[in-house]
Amino acid sequence: MGGCISSPRDGNATIADPTDSSGAGQSVSIGKNQPLKCEKPKWKSDIPLTEGQLRSKRDEFWDTAPAFEGRKEIWDALKAAAYASETNDHALAQAIIDGASISLPNGTLMDCYDELGNRYQLPVYVLSAPTNLIQESSDTDTATDTESASSNGTDIPIKFRLSTGKDMKLMVRTTDTVSRLKRRLHAEEGIEPSHQRWFFSGRLLSNKLRIEEAKIPKGFVVQVIVTEPNPTPVDS
Repeated sequence: MGGCISSPRDGNATIADPTDSSGAGQSVSIGKNQPLKCEKPKWKSDIPLTEGQLRSKRDEFWDTAPAFEGRKEIWDALKAAAYASETNDHALAQAIIDGASISLPNGTLMDCYDELGNRYQLPVYVLSAPTNLIQESSDTDTATDTESASSNGTDIPIKFRLSTGKDMKLMVRTTDTVSRLKRRLHAEEGIEPSHQRWFFSGRLLSNKLRIEEAKIPKGFVVQVIVTEPNPTPVDS
């Protein structure tokens, strides 16, 4: 049985020692609980990854994480907080952490505790992309886009909700690919296609997918998560 953990926002977090049978409530300090840091961890992958490989690696971790020590509801909260942090919604990430009574001795999700004293450690790859992330080739997408432009299709309105807080509506063709429309959104809003991640009904839409294949009814909302580019390391 785990002991209780006290996690004041501005105090030291402590865990009651379950081996203490004296009933005196002896506690073991795990350090000062800190707010979540805004800076994303910077790291380089030993084997360069594409965006698709990184997503697969993350999905594999989150699918298996609840089988580790700890509580599933805390793993779910950590997943939501990690996603909010990566998309630069730090206020939401902190609210999720506070709501789940998660303590961060170092101000990072890489090492945290729940209120029962269980420890949770997130790998760096679920918190940020590596500095040597490989941009997937767009040759196939370009060919598909050319085909789309000359194919028959139906014009339908689709609403886009950007993580920047802006909503917009575009008339799109059902034969358009996501890649083609990302470039159109780039022309409209100045957001690089590689910094756009499109979701519909909780599903990530791949670049090669056509709108008709995504089965998006007209007028429905596509979520567009805008990610910041990785800063170029400055040689000292």
